[in-house]
Amino acid sequence: MTGVQTAPLRLGTRASQLALTQSQHVADALSAASGVPVELVHVSTYGDRSTEAIAQLGGTGVFVSALRDALHAGTVDLAVHSFKDLPTAATPGLTVAAVPPREDPRDALVARDGLTLGELPPGSRIGTGAPRRTAQLRALGLGLEIVPIRGNVDTRMGKVTSGELDAVVLARAGLARLGRMSAVTEVLDPIQVLPAPAQGALAVECRSADTRVRDLLAALDDPAARACVGAERAVLAALEAGCSAPVAAYAELCERPSDDPDGTAELYLRASVTAIDGSDSVRDSISGPASAAEELGRQLAAELLDRGAASLIAISR
Repeated sequence: MTGVQTAPLRLGTRASQLALTQSQHVADALSAASGVPVELVHVSTYGDRSTEAIAQLGGTGVFVSALRDALHAGTVDLAVHSFKDLPTAATPGLTVAAVPPREDPRDALVARDGLTLGELPPGSRIGTGAPRRTAQLRALGLGLEIVPIRGNVDTRMGKVTSGELDAVVLARAGLARLGRMSAVTEVLDPIQVLPAPAQGALAVECRSADTRVRDLLAALDDPAARACVGAERAVLAALEAGCSAPVAAYAELCERPSDDPDGTAELYLRASVTAIDGSDSVRDSISGPASAAEELGRQLAAELLDRGAASLIAISR
């Protein structure tokens, strides 16, 4: 008797090299865990088609709305997003069913002549498309000229090899996933440049009512990554700031001492808001049980607001 062949799941993805690499990784993991084949479906988003600077694209969700439309329309069964691109507000009818294990969320420098950030001379031209990175780099007071750039990872790095720029700052996670770590001249310490909320994490989304896909995706979910990202995004949501605002947040899990009877993980969360010109910033931290990750994020955001974060966000818009 011939076995019944399972129809492949349709995974919606942006068509950039990084998006395809991330989505293929999820597809392979899902197939390995479930035995169900997965095929990639390319979806073009407004953020991909636009040539405007990221800060001028207008609102959050420019890289995800078309993927969500495809989910609602039923043309794909699941979609993979870079989690930092997702708006913080919930979308009716859709759910993030899995947050796979997270890549290192720190930023990375790709500079000429193997230089580190501190070794670049004043006046060096540094490329980045992120207002958060722009603000924090200016706040370091190194006399660097920050140049807005767009394009994929190789396009951005090519501006350094061509001599157009002295360096670019990119997410380490993307470089690692693409096998480009050999180009990194320095992984930036979060004390200098704090990462974006949810940087390095993926969000695998599906229709809330599709219990079969939700159950299959549960095998890919990493509770530690979900807790850290939940805390970081709670900061962003409570500040009422979009994913292009100069807001940074970074959560880490630390195990409690071995004599702690419940063995619950402790979460340490840092966050900052920096004026786009680097002239002022507020920064604070909080720690507590990982089970209260989102509440910790809201508490930390309240502290930042008490110290003037709202005005820094407002002048950066």
